[in-house]
Amino acid sequence: MQENWATLACPSNSGSTFWSHEWDKHGTCSESVLDQHNYFGTALNLKSKLDLLQILQSAGINPDGSSYSLSSIRSTISNAIGYTPWIQCNVDEEGNSQLYQVYVCVDNSGSNLIECPVFPHGKCGSSIEFPPF
Repeated sequence: MQENWATLACPSNSGSTFWSHEWDKHGTCSESVLDQHNYFGTALNLKSKLDLLQILQSAGINPDGSSYSLSSIRSTISNAIGYTPWIQCNVDEEGNSQLYQVYVCVDNSGSNLIECPVFPHGKCGSSIEFPPF
């Protein structure tokens, strides 16, 4: 988990608090099908299968501090996976909109992508910095 689902926002943290939050907020929706261990295993398999970083890099969108249009990030992912992602941003010290998270939705089994029924609140600027990590 530490290698494949790192908590980049809190590198000094072991990750257990973050992973507990992920299970409580997201994993419990699937607990009739997946226990906690299988939930995280399924999530890691999905991460590997989708490989969003590779999808973005194949389109020339790299985590190098450059800025890219929100529409190009969204359409690149959507064209590759067949579903609309939600892009969440945060703001850096200079006030620039930064890529923070990409949301895709799956069914309760964690096996099939679906269109997200709702998206989180928040917005990104039209130009988004993709920071290195």
